[in-house]
Amino acid sequence: MKQLLYGGFLAALVCAGATEAQEPLRIVATTADLKSLAEAVGGRRVAVASIVPPNVDAHEYQPKPQDLNRIRDATLLLRVGVDYDLWLDKLAARAKRPELRRGGAGYVDCSFAIALLDVRGSRVGPAGGHVHGSGNPHYWLDPSNAEIITGVILEALARNDPANAKYYEGERLRFLERLSAKMRGWEQKLVPAQGKPMIAYHNNWAYYARRFRLNFAGYIEPRPGIPPSPSHLAGLLKLMESQQVKVIVRQPHEPAKIAEFLAGKTGAKAALLAASVGAVPQAKDYLSLFDYNAEALANAMK
Repeated sequence: MKQLLYGGFLAALVCAGATEAQEPLRIVATTADLKSLAEAVGGRRVAVASIVPPNVDAHEYQPKPQDLNRIRDATLLLRVGVDYDLWLDKLAARAKRPELRRGGAGYVDCSFAIALLDVRGSRVGPAGGHVHGSGNPHYWLDPSNAEIITGVILEALARNDPANAKYYEGERLRFLERLSAKMRGWEQKLVPAQGKPMIAYHNNWAYYARRFRLNFAGYIEPRPGIPPSPSHLAGLLKLMESQQVKVIVRQPHEPAKIAEFLAGKTGAKAALLAASVGAVPQAKDYLSLFDYNAEALANAMK
C-alpha cells in the first residue's frame, strides 16, 4: 500500500514538473508596448518578441527577414491595429500560417473594444504623411486602456492554452493591481500640468492628455508625418505667445532643432517624453514608461 501511495506521489511530482518545464508559448507583438503587456499577462508561461525597435516610427517600418522567421514560430501575433502597423498583413501572409492572419485563432488586434479618438473619414488624394483616418492609434498611452488590452490578450492566451487559463488570469489581475496603485501617483504628480497649454511635435498624446487632463494646444507637424513649413512655425510662435505656452514635448527620435528654435524664441522648456517602451532607458516596461513621463513632464512644469 505504501509503495502504491509513494508511486502515485512520484507520478504527481513528475506531472507537475512537466507542467513547469513546458515550452513557453511564443508570442510576437508589433511593438514593445504590446510585448510588455503580453509579458505581464503571460508571465513565465510565455516568450514574447517585438518587431518594431524603439524610436522607430511603426507607420514607416520596413519588415526584416528575421521578423518573418519570428512569426513563423509564433502561436500568437499581436498588433496595434488602427492602420498603425498595416505592413503586418503582408508579413503574416508570407509566413504561410493561416491561424496568424485576420480571423485566425492566433491573430490578435489589441485595439478591439478601445474607444478611439480622432476618428475621421478617409482622405482622398495625395495628403502625404500618415493620416489618422481610422482613429488615433496611440491608445496604449492611456494607462486605463491597459485593462482592455490585457483583457484581449488574456482571451487569446486562454483560447490557445486553456490548461493555463487560470494562471494567465491571475497574472493579469496582479498586473492591474500594480497599475491601479501607480495610477494614483501619476495623477498626483501631473496635477501642476493639468489644463496648461503645451506644444508637441507629433500628435501621439491625445489619449495621455485625456487621461491626465492635459492641454496640447498645437503640434509642430501640421499633419502626422509632415514637416512644418515656415508659415506653420510662425503661426505656432503666435499661438505660444498668446496662450503663454511654457512646455514643448518631443520624443527622442523627433528632431530637436525645431523644438529648440521655438523654445529659444518663447522661453519655453523642452520636455523629452517617451511614447513607447524602450524609447528612453528608464522606460523598461509599460509601468516604468508612465513613471518616466510623469516625472519628466512634472519637472518641465517647474
